[in-house]
Amino acid sequence: MTRWSVRTRLTVIYGVVFMAVGVVLLVINYLLVVSVLPQPAAFIAAASPDVLTGTGGVAIERAPAEQTTISTVADYRASTIRTMLMTSGIALLVAGGIAVLASWYIAGRVLRPVHMITATARRLGAESLNRRIHLDGPDDELKELANTFDGMLDRLASAFDSQTHFVANASHELRTPLAVQRTLVEVAMADPQATPELRRLGQHLLVTNERSERLIEGLLVLARSDRGLLGRVPVPLAEVAENVLVGCIGLADEHNVTISKTIRPRTVAGDPVLLERLIINLVHNAIRYNEPGGSVSVEVGDSPAVRVINTGPVVPAEALPGLFEPFRRLERTATSGGSGLGLSIVRSVVRAHDGSIGVAARPSGGLDLRVELPPAYATATDNRMIPART
Repeated sequence: MTRWSVRTRLTVIYGVVFMAVGVVLLVINYLLVVSVLPQPAAFIAAASPDVLTGTGGVAIERAPAEQTTISTVADYRASTIRTMLMTSGIALLVAGGIAVLASWYIAGRVLRPVHMITATARRLGAESLNRRIHLDGPDDELKELANTFDGMLDRLASAFDSQTHFVANASHELRTPLAVQRTLVEVAMADPQATPELRRLGQHLLVTNERSERLIEGLLVLARSDRGLLGRVPVPLAEVAENVLVGCIGLADEHNVTISKTIRPRTVAGDPVLLERLIINLVHNAIRYNEPGGSVSVEVGDSPAVRVINTGPVVPAEALPGLFEPFRRLERTATSGGSGLGLSIVRSVVRAHDGSIGVAARPSGGLDLRVELPPAYATATDNRMIPART
């Protein structure tokens, strides 16, 4: 079904109403002219009564000259009516065209504030919440709508600023005690007089502390990415992936997993820290939720921008959408040491970069994750991929 804009609909409505009124006026004009113009016979009778009646009021037959006069008057009357209808019709069409053009212009002027509101809303983002409409004009409904929209943006900007300050403060307040605890435990374990029981307890506390640090770090990154991007810079994705893979060698050796890569140059506009976290989480997730002797394949290119394939347990298809929810892990992988935020952070980072992510379960086990990031060439995603719910 063809979608008409509000401006087009208003123009059509105005034009139809104008033409309808014009047709009514034309009909009224026609009836008035027809009623004013006399009938030929009556006109001749009124003009020459002695010619049409005999002595004593007895009617006589009209002469040929009289018949010609009546015919001439009838032709004149018909010609006058035709001329009136033709000129009125042409004038109505011309006026209708002018009315349509005027309606199009007037509708555009009336709807201009709505277009300004729409354009402002489309340009809004976490990095551009300072945009406002500031509509000038009379205090009508449209100005009230624009002022309401500006007020809503003021409240949103205030809420985003509060969240930014909260995340910054939480980052410091939560990390500092954990760092202090880790230092105290390490100092206690380094004491030569520490008993074996104390060392075992210290080792357990260090593992617990490390897991708490990962959880807090994940929550802070998730909160940051959910706020959107404060700015975008060119990020060489291939370079970021290479650095991440170098840093994952130790984790891969610990889990007896082999990493292979296919890296092609690719630059995207975004936040380098968040994009690095995206690749780190994908690779760490692929290593941890794997099996001894398994493999991880990492690809960077145009489409998809990032693809990570790993071996591992068979994942049920119905469990795939839940992998992107916070703290949602498969039962068979719940003891892998992860916090359950890895793919949630990935989805949030992808969404902040206006991208998309899809996942498919491999028949032999493991997952196939694909990330599309603009300004990559727009290509259709594999139909087998299940999009993450955003």
